[in-house]
Amino acid sequence: MKKSYGLIGFPLSHSFSKKYFSNKFLTENIKDCTYELYEIDEIKKVDQIFQIEGLQGLNVTIPYKHDIMAYLDGLDHSAKKVGAVNVVKISAEGHRTGFNSDYYGFRRSLETWLPEVKSYHAMVLGIGGAARAVLAVLEDLHIPTLKVSRDATKGDIDYHELLRRPELLHKHKLIINTTPLGMLPNTDAKPGIDYSQLGKEHFLYDLIYNPAETSFLAEGKKRGAHTKNGLEMLELQAEKSWEIWNS
Repeated sequence: MKKSYGLIGFPLSHSFSKKYFSNKFLTENIKDCTYELYEIDEIKKVDQIFQIEGLQGLNVTIPYKHDIMAYLDGLDHSAKKVGAVNVVKISAEGHRTGFNSDYYGFRRSLETWLPEVKSYHAMVLGIGGAARAVLAVLEDLHIPTLKVSRDATKGDIDYHELLRRPELLHKHKLIINTTPLGMLPNTDAKPGIDYSQLGKEHFLYDLIYNPAETSFLAEGKKRGAHTKNGLEMLELQAEKSWEIWNS
């Protein structure tokens, strides 16, 4: 019997995971596995997917990373910490456990890129769902973090205050964009920070991977900042999914 894996979410017009695993199975000559897309318009339909013969695991994307937890039997540390699940492992006995491989992907890519990261202060732009794994990692690494949001009641400060206080950009040398600003097709968009305050001592990390260089990263690079996009994090979280399913 073939081992079945897949992705649930809505909509699923663009899927990195499908391409990644299809290519992995091909290049590594893995012939007994399939990876399918399951576009479901309401979470309760996941019950039908769990009945698929040979199903070993699922990836979970928006808007179900939180709602899926009600359909699971347990959560690992990463999922509990982040408060969201993007990987489900199904045991031979049918036990369903939730994990968050975004946590692993971001942490490993950050520590590899910036080994001395624990000596930095971080600034996180955006406090939506994509920020959850980032904030969990920074907390576990004991990195002082300033959260910037359009709504100051949700973050630590809003962008207006950030623009009024340039010293905050001097203090927080690691700046992470978790917003969708700059993603295709709106590639001219970027977070509203004062880019003139950036320099070679800054490290800019953008969770976006398409385009490879967002306006946020390009503005930083112009001023000598070190930059990194989200592709490695995405690849690492996908590989972590495979490791979880096969451990």
